[in-house]
Amino acid sequence: MKLSAAIEAASAKFEKAGIESFQADAEILLGFVLGLSRGELQVKAITGEELDSDAELQFQKLVDKRAERFPLQHLTGVAHFRQLELKVGPGVFVPRFETEVVTQIAIDALRAVPNESPVAVDLATGSGAIALSIAHEVPHAKVYAVELSEDALKYTRANFERYAPDATLVQGDLADAFPELNGQVDVLVSNPPYIPDAMIPIYPEVHLHDPALALYGGEDGLDLVRKVEASAKRLLREGGALVIEHADMQGDAIRELILSLGWRQARTHKDLSGRDRATSAIR
Repeated sequence: MKLSAAIEAASAKFEKAGIESFQADAEILLGFVLGLSRGELQVKAITGEELDSDAELQFQKLVDKRAERFPLQHLTGVAHFRQLELKVGPGVFVPRFETEVVTQIAIDALRAVPNESPVAVDLATGSGAIALSIAHEVPHAKVYAVELSEDALKYTRANFERYAPDATLVQGDLADAFPELNGQVDVLVSNPPYIPDAMIPIYPEVHLHDPALALYGGEDGLDLVRKVEASAKRLLREGGALVIEHADMQGDAIRELILSLGWRQARTHKDLSGRDRATSAIR
């Protein structure tokens, strides 16, 4: 089978299964099988190269799983986030593109700190996407992150070892993490679970495969947001910045909540699709 025909057949199957990024997913999976980047694969497909039988069989198995809505990142074992290639798999939340915007808000706030070694904390770090992006892009910062799930930490530890071995990663509850840093943190950022318990996420990849611990935030979705706010008030110095990711319909509620609790300059930020995605405030 020619590479182009394999991509076309997989794309058609994915489109029928309701996968929006059907061609991209087909090319990424075939590139994964062949050890090629997507661009390299496209060049070889244009020149008419063929797929050998072993690779074709391996590819077809992955295609079948993806058509059943297994997350693409679980099949390849990696998730690309900003400048990083993170290890992911069952048990850890797969970082989303929208969170890259949230991360940029935290990075901008950290870069504005005049200290030579500003301190950043990421609560509920999951794969480590936010914390490691901060460590990678603001190398003079001291970065701390906490994650509760042992299943997630299998991947988080590997990612920290690769990208930020000097950063501090601990297992624990975000509600009482890092008491030694009370009043010393410059920027605190979190992408906590924020889906209301009764709401089922639209995409099967999310509600069937992302861990419930990383998704659901109580009756109104804000239970963990309230805990993040309390920890931020404890950890941040006066003038420190809080950045919380949330669902697009939660911006008003979170902004009103933190203003009522004494925070200043509360502002809700939109993601690249124009939807409310994060709220920031000053301690």
